[in-house]
Amino acid sequence: MQDFEEFVALRSQALLRTAYLLCGGDQAAAEDLLQDVLERLYGKWKRIRGNHEGYARSALANAAANRWRWRSRRPEAPLEYAGDPAARGHEQRVVDQDSVVRALAELPRGMRAVLVLRFFDDLTEAQTATALGCGIGTVKSQTSRGLARMRELMGEEVLTCN
Repeated sequence: MQDFEEFVALRSQALLRTAYLLCGGDQAAAEDLLQDVLERLYGKWKRIRGNHEGYARSALANAAANRWRWRSRRPEAPLEYAGDPAARGHEQRVVDQDSVVRALAELPRGMRAVLVLRFFDDLTEAQTATALGCGIGTVKSQTSRGLARMRELMGEEVLTCN
């Protein structure tokens, strides 16, 4: 589709300016709008008769109108009514997981093994004792000491959020 690539290379800036104006000066929305239109245009490229740029501009105008219709039916909530800002997103879970791994690395091997088997592999105290070849009392004491040390290293709130 050499023709399409040339068209995009030559006319995308002008089409982006049109999309920018259609989106009321929202650069990100204009880029998204143009990308959507160019994707649809690519699939229809060989069937379009006549002026490709005119077709693209009409498609931009229609897509912008559809976007505003869609948004008017599903209005965005003002920020003060948005969800709980303290809610933890995926990126915070990644940071927490990294903190857990780093804190575990600070523990002695035996204590780390007990915590990993108990809380990450969900083994019971008896299963953990069997897996490590020690008594249940050792598992209990290592769990208690290990959690206390993790709290020192990470803070109480991280260990209780997830």
